[in-house]
Amino acid sequence: MWSLVCMCHPCDCAACVLVGMSRRISIAAGNSGTMPACACVSAGCRDNNRISWITEIQPTYTEIHVGIKEMLSRVWDSQPKVIKFSRKHQRSSSANGLRRQKRDWVIPPINVPENSRGPFPHMLVRIRSDQDKDVGIRYSITGAGADQPPSGIYNIDPISGNMFVTQPLDREERASFHLRAHAVDMNGNQVENPIDLYIYVIDMNDNRPEFQNQLYNGSVAEGSKPGSSVMQVTASDSDDSTTANGMVRYRILSQTPHSPIPNMFTINSETGDIVTVAAGLDREKVSQYTIIVQATDMEGNLNFGLSNTATALISITDINDNPPELTVRTFSGEVPENKVNVVVTNLTVVDRDQPHSPNWNAVYRIVSGDPSGHFTIRTNPITNEGMLTVVKPVDFEMNRAFMLTVVVSNQAHLASGIQSSLQSTAGVTISVQDVNEPPIFPVSPKTIRFEEGVPAGTTLTVFSAQDPDHFIHQIVRYSKLSDPANWLKINRTNGEITTMALLDRESMYVKNNVYEATFLAFDNGSPQASGTGTLQIYLIDVNDNAPVLIPREAQVCERARPNSRINITASDADADPNVGPFVFELPYFPASVRRNWTISRLNGDYAQLRLRISYLEAGVYEIPIIVSDSGNPPLSNRSVIRVKVCPCDDNGDCSATGAVAATGLGTGAIIAILICIIMLLSMVLLFVVWMKRREKERQAKPLLIDPEDDVRDNILKYDEEGGGEEDQDYDLSQLQQPESLDHIINKPAGVRRVDERPVIAESQYPIRPSLPHPGDIGDFINDGLRAADNDPTAPPYDSLLVFDYEGSGSTAGSVSSLNSISSGEQDYDYLNDWGPRFKKLADLYGGGDDD
Repeated sequence: MWSLVCMCHPCDCAACVLVGMSRRISIAAGNSGTMPACACVSAGCRDNNRISWITEIQPTYTEIHVGIKEMLSRVWDSQPKVIKFSRKHQRSSSANGLRRQKRDWVIPPINVPENSRGPFPHMLVRIRSDQDKDVGIRYSITGAGADQPPSGIYNIDPISGNMFVTQPLDREERASFHLRAHAVDMNGNQVENPIDLYIYVIDMNDNRPEFQNQLYNGSVAEGSKPGSSVMQVTASDSDDSTTANGMVRYRILSQTPHSPIPNMFTINSETGDIVTVAAGLDREKVSQYTIIVQATDMEGNLNFGLSNTATALISITDINDNPPELTVRTFSGEVPENKVNVVVTNLTVVDRDQPHSPNWNAVYRIVSGDPSGHFTIRTNPITNEGMLTVVKPVDFEMNRAFMLTVVVSNQAHLASGIQSSLQSTAGVTISVQDVNEPPIFPVSPKTIRFEEGVPAGTTLTVFSAQDPDHFIHQIVRYSKLSDPANWLKINRTNGEITTMALLDRESMYVKNNVYEATFLAFDNGSPQASGTGTLQIYLIDVNDNAPVLIPREAQVCERARPNSRINITASDADADPNVGPFVFELPYFPASVRRNWTISRLNGDYAQLRLRISYLEAGVYEIPIIVSDSGNPPLSNRSVIRVKVCPCDDNGDCSATGAVAATGLGTGAIIAILICIIMLLSMVLLFVVWMKRREKERQAKPLLIDPEDDVRDNILKYDEEGGGEEDQDYDLSQLQQPESLDHIINKPAGVRRVDERPVIAESQYPIRPSLPHPGDIGDFINDGLRAADNDPTAPPYDSLLVFDYEGSGSTAGSVSSLNSISSGEQDYDYLNDWGPRFKKLADLYGGGDDD
């Protein structure tokens, strides 16, 4: 193919060359020709004389790649162009008229390739002002990349105006820069208006395509037609997508397995959509394919493009293209009669579709052979087998065998074009096993009607059962299972029911006039079988219960008043028509009843009892009343009602005093009882006051009581005198204090008894020790007990009295030595100092007057 190539000489139009490369315009040297205006004029080439046009054949991609490298080298090695500040033009007049104003320069963008190896800093352009000949100019640049982040990428020589790039650029980090160039004089005054500089980073193919996922999962139904969509894979390239560097193309590298052909799928090179190429996908043969997908940039050029791979897993989804097939054409089983929920046999099936899916799950139906619905087929969710189950009892005497026809299908319908298999139908033969069935009562419960009160031994009915085992001759016997009142008995052989007692409808065992009993019938089979039957006896009521008066107690006012009446009724255990209406009447004896009381009828069940006289003394009266029912013949009952007659208040209510009086006590007796209660309470109160006063006096003057009145010292307490005559046979000398101490002195060292005389000499006036500590008292008692246990001369336990030792004597001598015939003179005046308790002794033996 021929192509027209625009070429600007690199001396001052490097931007045009780079623009041409980005547009994939081939650059080559050639002869000049006369051609239309070149597009590089718009890119900044202002010298049309330096534009060359050549005509050549379009080179190959390798030649393009080499040409790009050469031109980039020429761009970097060429002399940078000069960018001048725009002039300020003003409108002026002349003789010829107005002068045309020239437009400002259009500053072309500056193109810098990314990833350049330098050397750095590398000069890009030179910026100069037309006034640099007249005054000293200082140049500067501002903007992102210069004095703003990322700062330091570009700088400028303030004197020469040469602008440099200081490091390699990465287009994927930043694709362009916008800077402003400034020119000021030596005093910092602005000489030129700032100009905008646009720097574009030229993309290089330095990034591989990257898949969003390294593993993609897709699916397609088995049996899909060619062209069916499977899935889409996507890869992205960070390079410029408007150039070949970022244009990604896809292709399939491999497919595993290769069945049925190696190329079952294809991929759209631009979109990454994977579709089927050929028919023949069968999940039962291949359930999953593994595909390696490659993505390459440079529009898929394998020589210059960069590549990456990903894996795609394609699952073949199941469709119901395999009908279920029963493993055999005939199944058999057996079932006992009268059994339910028993599995007769299992129907096995084979299905090659996806297990435990609607395409695999089997559904069984019985299409013939079971018109009564004795059987059903449940599917085992794990094995997919059909469990033929009895849901309605079968009778051997009615059907000895069944021939069923069974059809199996899937939950899901078969796929289009798939025909049902002949193996989906089978026959099932079921044999019924005979078992010993229990006797059956034809009617249960059986209801009969009888009047109550029939005598014992009355035959009520024959309650017999039948044995359903017609092919076996068996004997049926009967027994009573439940008879709450024990009224009935049954003949063991023929089931005849007779009474053993009177049937009473009013019994607690009769509910709603019905008495219920249960009987048992059993055969002599092996094993023995039994059945039960219920007999209900409806008892017809007879008038065998007399009515009873209600209430049995009441009260009225002693004076006849309109509201002083007693409503009476009656209860009868019988039923209609042997109950009300009732008849109430007063007896003729005693005569006082009809003289004082009267009965008036209210309705069929109620009457009123009231006083006939105007006043009746308060008290309790027993009034006999005769009550009769409406039976045929009627029954009567003489009942007594206790009526309390009492005084009433204005409202006609019995007062409290009146209620007491009604119990039989007169008014005088009631008053006497009240006076006695008041006197008893007063005596109790006076006694309590006296006791409190007595207690206060004792607390105030405990020692000022007359000694003769003090009876505390006169109270003598005597202990028990022994356990009886049998305990008197012991040596009393053991209780006496011996005169000699030899037996004590000669005893071995140890603990002595507390009732023994001490062996050491005692002072004439011993000092009585202080009270021992409670712990010492326990030790004292234990020591005495051990001494008595170890002493063979100790008296018996029941007569052993242990006394505390108080010393050998006292200054006062022994009290027992005081007598009226004492000849010695002794001073007993010290008894007066011992207090009031010893005053009597002081008077007798002291210095008082002689009697």
